[in-house]
Amino acid sequence: MTHPLRLVAVSGGMQRPSRTTALAEELLALIANEIPCEPRLVEMGRIAPQLAGATWRSNLPDTVERELAAVEQADVLVVATPVYRGSYTGLFKHFFDFIDQDALIDKPVLLAATGGSQRHALIIDHQLRPLFSFFQARTLPLGIYATDEDFVDYRLKNDALIERAGLAVQRALPLVELTRQMRTAAAVEAIAA
Repeated sequence: MTHPLRLVAVSGGMQRPSRTTALAEELLALIANEIPCEPRLVEMGRIAPQLAGATWRSNLPDTVERELAAVEQADVLVVATPVYRGSYTGLFKHFFDFIDQDALIDKPVLLAATGGSQRHALIIDHQLRPLFSFFQARTLPLGIYATDEDFVDYRLKNDALIERAGLAVQRALPLVELTRQMRTAAAVEAIAA
């Protein structure tokens, strides 16, 4: 029996509405249209007050612990952050500092970011890929970078960017399918044991 994949998106956006969250939701929807999955959105803006002062995972409230566990147990991740001073936001990094360093091994991760202009587009390759390489995750080949001009009323409106997002998802599907097959095989093996 095939179970839906656990698809989790993490948005580093601190506001609602947020272009970063809108991009994460768009990517979640594109993937959910292609494969059976259980999508979940983790929003930094929602958990920021409970996350900001913690120095140890044991200090975190249950609401934040549940979000961390969702990321660790995900089969596929989408991560999106706004650019802040040339990098991801501090709270975005602080959240991932609490993730178990072995929890994301071989996990497919679609990288995305938003910024005010194209000059920060390299955040995906210069900031996000190294972060998820530390976790030994499988960052997907195409990242998605969107500027303020790509949105109208917090909805993605740039046709070229929407096409690139679709292409990123299509190129990711073989790896996502491999992840699904491995999960199914592990479940069968566990039942047989």
